[in-house]
Amino acid sequence: TPYALLDYFPDDFLLFVDESHMTLPQLRAMYRGDQSRKETLVEYGFRLPSALDNRPLNFEEFEKRVSQVVFVSATPGPYEMENSSVTAEQVIRPTGLLDPFIEVKPVTGQIDDLLDQIDTRVKKGERILVTTLTKRMSEELSDYLKESGIRTQYLHSEIDTLERSEILRDLRMGVYDVLVGINLLREGLDLPEVSLVAILDADKEGFLRSRTSLIQTIGRASRHIDGKVIMYADKMTDSMKNAIEETDRRRLIQQSYNEENGITPQGIRKTIRDITERVKSVVEPSRDDLINGLELPKEDLIRLIKDLQLQMKSASKDLEFEKAAIVRDQILDLRKIVAEEPR
Repeated sequence: TPYALLDYFPDDFLLFVDESHMTLPQLRAMYRGDQSRKETLVEYGFRLPSALDNRPLNFEEFEKRVSQVVFVSATPGPYEMENSSVTAEQVIRPTGLLDPFIEVKPVTGQIDDLLDQIDTRVKKGERILVTTLTKRMSEELSDYLKESGIRTQYLHSEIDTLERSEILRDLRMGVYDVLVGINLLREGLDLPEVSLVAILDADKEGFLRSRTSLIQTIGRASRHIDGKVIMYADKMTDSMKNAIEETDRRRLIQQSYNEENGITPQGIRKTIRDITERVKSVVEPSRDDLINGLELPKEDLIRLIKDLQLQMKSASKDLEFEKAAIVRDQILDLRKIVAEEPR
């Protein structure tokens, strides 16, 4: 058995497993994936047999090293439920916000209905998440929405972490109104401006439309005071039924608690942080050539930001880092103007 960091903890340490419904399967997969890859390499002589000993812990070895564990998840799996001595629900929110209202609509005419829903929310300055089943559908839907004059961005697996953070920040700031994705709109997304989550093909049973996936996706609309989820489906699957029932159960508990304690739901106020601000340039940027953003309409500002982003990437590619830093700061200034300007 290999040594691991867990061996250096005291005997009575407490372990928190966040998003346990995802983390525990990944713990199991680490060992299996490592062994599968190395066994093939050893078999064909590309690695010595001793390579198999340099491995992560398997799940049974992990279990032996932990005794006090707190599993944290909105959708705990069978393992957590079976091995927990106490289950503590955290359904009540300090802000009094309720789980979103869920509506099921037919697949026929779903795109036209989606356009109407988007238009209604964009007029109120709210944001929308749309989740699809396939990469092709996401790309086509994103292109169609853009052609319809909707500021849309497609979030896919090939986007690196930094760019993904920039896209999410731009969504919150109003550079985009709609974000389209497949399996990237679930855990860890805290977007208070999102009032609508649209789930296309909700009745197609599978990993992306399982009870767990649906509940996690529904949760993306729970940060907004008028949060709503629309499932486009022609039939009610077991996963849909279970997800809707669980959401309604939580919503009822939250409503009752608010009424009993005189709580009025309040929206979340969360600062929009730019992770690129962590990197400070040593060059004092000259902004003489920057168009006065305050005199431009919001649409022109957004186009200017995109043009400057291309200039920044081009400068970085040519190793002109000082120029890239200046352009980056110009982009940050314009984004602040976009965020402050009334819609």
